[in-house]
Amino acid sequence: MDALLEQLLPGFIDESQEIYERVTRNLIELEKEPAQGTRFDDLARGLHTLKGSAATLGLEELADFAHRMEDVILPLRGSAEPLPAPLADAVLRSLDLWMSRLRAHGAKSDLPDLSSGVELLAGFKNGSAKANGTAAAQLAAQVTRVPEEPDSSPPPSEEAAAGESWRVSTRQVIGLLHEVERLREVRLRIDERRRDLEKALATLERMAGGMQTADTRSSLTNLRRALAGDGEEAADIVATMEEGLKAISTMPVRTVLEPLRRAVRDLSMQSGKQVRLSVVGAEVSLDRRILEQLRGPLIHLVRNAVDHGLELPEVREQRGKHREGALTIRVEQQGNMLFIEVADDGGGLDVVRIKEIALRRGVVPAEELAGMNAAQAHQIVFRPGFSTRTEVSEVSGRGVGLDVVRNQIQALQGQVEVQSTAGQGTRFILTLPAELGSSPVLVVRVGEHQLGLPMVAVESSRAAKSGDLRVGRARVQLEHREQLIPLQDLGALVGLRQPEVPQDGQPLLILQSQGRRLALCVDEVIGDKELVIRPLPVEVRELPAYQGAATLARGELVLILRPDWLVNLDRKSESGLSGTRRALVVDDSLTARALHRTALEAGGYLVHTASNGRQALEQLRHSAYDVMVCDIGMDEMDGYQLTAEVRQRPETDGMPILLVSARDSDADRQRGMASGADGFLTKKDCVSGRLLSEVSAVIARRKGMSS
Repeated sequence: MDALLEQLLPGFIDESQEIYERVTRNLIELEKEPAQGTRFDDLARGLHTLKGSAATLGLEELADFAHRMEDVILPLRGSAEPLPAPLADAVLRSLDLWMSRLRAHGAKSDLPDLSSGVELLAGFKNGSAKANGTAAAQLAAQVTRVPEEPDSSPPPSEEAAAGESWRVSTRQVIGLLHEVERLREVRLRIDERRRDLEKALATLERMAGGMQTADTRSSLTNLRRALAGDGEEAADIVATMEEGLKAISTMPVRTVLEPLRRAVRDLSMQSGKQVRLSVVGAEVSLDRRILEQLRGPLIHLVRNAVDHGLELPEVREQRGKHREGALTIRVEQQGNMLFIEVADDGGGLDVVRIKEIALRRGVVPAEELAGMNAAQAHQIVFRPGFSTRTEVSEVSGRGVGLDVVRNQIQALQGQVEVQSTAGQGTRFILTLPAELGSSPVLVVRVGEHQLGLPMVAVESSRAAKSGDLRVGRARVQLEHREQLIPLQDLGALVGLRQPEVPQDGQPLLILQSQGRRLALCVDEVIGDKELVIRPLPVEVRELPAYQGAATLARGELVLILRPDWLVNLDRKSESGLSGTRRALVVDDSLTARALHRTALEAGGYLVHTASNGRQALEQLRHSAYDVMVCDIGMDEMDGYQLTAEVRQRPETDGMPILLVSARDSDADRQRGMASGADGFLTKKDCVSGRLLSEVSAVIARRKGMSS
């Protein structure tokens, strides 16, 4: 085995042990229940993953053996009967043999012979309902059962006892990482205390001089110097510890990506296709745990691209393409978010064919298919049991694969998207958090809110000058380095205010992401900081604008924006929005405003937001809205007061109003209706997805009142 692949073998053995246990449980249960549903799908995924991963590592005999187990199991998919006991027993014994041979590879010991297992499985493949007794006996004698991996290590050698190496668990390393984060927060607090001390010194300096303050000033000055020194030393300790722990806990992405080159080569030879694999960003270092769990999804995506995406050389030539297909894996880390793209320049996803096969295989009901657009139809490829192959090959056609990708990425708190253009190719984009370490973030202020931008996306900053602005009817552009680039007001983008043209001297940031530039107008640039970015809560994790959140020294929450979302906003034309319904969301919580905005925009609304009652009234003076969604518990002017004020104005007295509250009591509902609201919803209901339907209901009720 290749030296690099040999390094990956221990991890594959551990992964296979987990799959082995899961498949065993499913086989035993499927002896008692119909061979269908999620349990059967999980069984099929497990065997498929064992086959694909073994092939990637060059263990062809194990890949072929797993393929034979699939051949026995998959014809029974959807059966109303349980798995026949002899068949289940044969697959269980074959799994034992498969694991025994894999562990022998890892231990570099004699390899068990697979011939008895092959012979046993062949009987079932040929339609026999009974096991081959001789083969079963040979197999039983060869391997009885694969024991669980013992959670112990061999006695340490003398070198290890002397300190050459230690056995350290993942939990211990993660615990140390958390302590480093705590130390970083302490260092930030030291910096904050030093700044407070400098303010106190400045105050003393302004006071009348004299002996009564001289000693105090001297003591405070010495304390300031000491704090500065302690802060620098703490910063050095944090950096050193973090780098050391990263070296222990991470490894380059290339350790997972490079073996795929061999897999692509072998797949190309099997399929008669010509494929060139390009890898970009392979030197990015990631958490070892994440990399281990990414191996399976990446294998599935690569095999899928070669088998389904790329055309045969003759077909590519007829379509004006190079005979050799391009398959690209791109890895990029922005802050503590990881983006992995697997793209091919093949034929793209055929929407018509996808719908036909989904209907024929019963994957999607006919009524659901009828209302699907192209983007929604693309998502069918992630459904269990879906495959465009009419014949089963060693690579695909079993309806197992892309649903595994989606499930495993979601288990990592990430998401997977698919984008495809007919005749040009398909892109799968994996987005997931990379939790280890801190990231440089530029913190800015918009209104009273602080937001963060990954420093990797900030190209430069400058002050606004009216002579450099090109203000048009629909947009504002900035002349920057002899180019015109779009300019956006960050406060308006995140729903804090109406768009504003920057004033002279106002800070502008030049962002660059995905090959596009954007000028961003902010109120103040606070500075760059090393922050630990954490994923957002599950309820708001799908918000497209934010990649996560961080906390500053004094506990202030900073939402971290996604640069790719910002630079691509300019592509979203608002032409044709004259007939679109408009909604005003009023809430003093930025997260709640973003959540409501996302839900309403998904329903086709153009959404503006306000952070308090006064700002909402100001926006109502300039714009008309089809509905207002308003939080009750706001400072200065609560939702009841705002509703009553809106009802007193002739131009807004007929606008539907939906009140939202963290509480759910009859008293709150009655008070809301008495103030003039058309509906009442709890924030828990909003998170569960009821906001859009309730907004439609209050609009309908208000129309009924006026008719």
